Amino acid sequence: MTTNIFLIGMPSSGKSTLGRQLAKSLGYEFIDLDARIETTEGKKIAEIFALNGEEYFRKVENQQLKKIQKDSKMIVATGGGVPCFYDGMEYIKSNGISIFLDVKPDMLVERMKVSKKNERPLFDLESKNLLAQITEKYNDRLKFYQQADITIEGDTDPESILWIIDAEFARK
Repeated sequence: MTTNIFLIGMPSSGKSTLGRQLAKSLGYEFIDLDARIETTEGKKIAEIFALNGEEYFRKVENQQLKKIQKDSKMIVATGGGVPCFYDGMEYIKSNGISIFLDVKPDMLVERMKVSKKNERPLFDLESKNLLAQITEKYNDRLKFYQQADITIEGDTDPESILWIIDAEFARK
């Protein structure tokens, strides 16, 4: 198989962690779009948001997405908003297999608090309304995420994902 695999979902859904593991299992290259943006821009995501705004960030994010060529044997951990802007989901679907890691908002809050990474420019981890913020963003993005080729709910591991991909695409 040479098809790219794009992992989509909310921040803290496990895209980067699972992506690295999947890439290792398959012998694919792993790309974390957020890390690539930070490298090319020379700034952390939160700094880009603060200095240039969300619209600028989304354009840069989309440019990086579109550098990924079809059948490049890549596992791509997208940023949470990638499918939702500038026809991102359409590009993903035409250039590989899309997998939505569907982790519910209450679990996302727990994961964010455990990781203590306050690099989420759209969320204030100290807010008493964090669950409401995440739930609203989750609900806004769901219509894009649900277009994925495969949806995996809750926690998973690379072997399960590979099994689901094999099962799903053996039928097509």
